[in-house]
Amino acid sequence: MSAEDYVAYHDDEWGRPVHGDDALFERLSLEAFQSGLSWLTILRRREGFRAAFAGFEIAAVAEFGADDERRLLADTGIIRNRLKVQATLANARTLAAWAPGELDALIWSYAPDPAGRPAPRTLADVPAVTPESTALAKELKRRGVRFVGPTTAYALMQACGLVDDHLADCHVTPAGKARGDGGTT
Repeated sequence: MSAEDYVAYHDDEWGRPVHGDDALFERLSLEAFQSGLSWLTILRRREGFRAAFAGFEIAAVAEFGADDERRLLADTGIIRNRLKVQATLANARTLAAWAPGELDALIWSYAPDPAGRPAPRTLADVPAVTPESTALAKELKRRGVRFVGPTTAYALMQACGLVDDHLADCHVTPAGKARGDGGTT
């Protein structure tokens, strides 16, 4: 993966609305794996994660057993952190018991009003944690989801379009259309 791939992720995916339980489970899982690492590390292995975790289909991952856990911990195409692998499997089992659409509805219920959030002017203006991400992490934990704290929840909110933290001079608008002014992030 090149820097161009990272730019493509920024321009075409990051900050765009993501819906669907499986899609949000994938993002939640990848954000947990990213904890303590760079996002580029995860992005470079995303296809490996998708292959290893059955495309992040909640029902399929919920059926993974001890042999699958051993397979995942030996898979060089993913991050082989035992706690993160175990959390992903446990989260799938937890989420499999939820009603269809429940994860989507829960996560999106924490989206702040975009009118109250002006575009950040500098990277220093982009928070790592917000009251909404703290509340989301607390509710996910209360419902049995593991390896999610306020910072991970905020990264999820950014990645899935609940918030738009593209800088004010970024060439990507809140609606995801190129501005063409050559700005970044």
